[in-house]
Amino acid sequence: MGVLSAKHAIDVAVEAARWAPSIHNTQPWTFSVSEQEIRLKADPDRKLRAADTSGRELLISCGAALFTLRTAMRCEGFEPVVRILPDPDRPSLLATLHPGAEVRPDESTRSLGCQIEHRRTHRAGFADVPVPETLVERLVRAAMEEGARLTPIRSPEAVRVVAALTQAAQAVQAQDQRFSLELIRWSQPPGSPRRDGVPAQGYPRRRVPTDPDFPQRDYAWRHDWGSQADQRAATAVGIVVVLTTPGDSRQEWINTGQALQHVLLRAAAYGVSAAFHTQALEMALLREFLRHELCSDQYPQMIMRLGVTLDDKEMVRRSVSEITE
Repeated sequence: MGVLSAKHAIDVAVEAARWAPSIHNTQPWTFSVSEQEIRLKADPDRKLRAADTSGRELLISCGAALFTLRTAMRCEGFEPVVRILPDPDRPSLLATLHPGAEVRPDESTRSLGCQIEHRRTHRAGFADVPVPETLVERLVRAAMEEGARLTPIRSPEAVRVVAALTQAAQAVQAQDQRFSLELIRWSQPPGSPRRDGVPAQGYPRRRVPTDPDFPQRDYAWRHDWGSQADQRAATAVGIVVVLTTPGDSRQEWINTGQALQHVLLRAAAYGVSAAFHTQALEMALLREFLRHELCSDQYPQMIMRLGVTLDDKEMVRRSVSEITE
């Protein structure tokens, strides 16, 4: 393989990175691309000013894009060479990546790569279909490979605690106009031509609670938007998991994003989707409570439910030209 093949791998990787998950589908990243290197940068204009004052969720989103770049490049036959936070004087430059040694992608890597454009975020209950324990163990190992810990919440009492904290945070945020206006900024009306934010078909118009209830964001706030799909048969909670890190640095936020995408792609390969619940983690007191009481003093970075759904919603993403410079 030569220079042209390496350049092709770079182009394919950037195309793939468009499909990484991000908070409210804000897609808070830009890429500087040359024939030798990709530079991943944070886009501060897409930061959530009310919900994400520290930029933690922005960096988690960008970390998911970084793992997608790495996976796509491996699928193209190159081992990616990555530097995270390479320049302290340029805090928005999160990582650089270039093709290294030629490699033959193994079956596991190809499996992840196949899911990049097919993975979906779910925003409702799951079908009453169990997630295999062997898969949960694989997801735990996947997170560990990226420097994070994925912990399934096994105790019904602990699941109710996490649900209650999510309910409390959602209720508080719903009374705060800053949160509501920020949310509606990233909620698309039906027929919207936008290629970012959450499309109207991506969330239910009328929410059907799970038991215990894990409320979703109110993307239909004061609007009659959302999917009219019948949700009566999809009320199972699924498996509640928490993604944590030993510390709470920018490096660990990026690591969290890489672990998150690794877990999501691995789960998607087995027909399992994720529903995200970050409301409680956006409130400092609730996040600290979770850290001390349920997370063994590890820092909670993401709360998810994992389960099976038959939905196949459309995803929207900006074009490569819109995210490159």
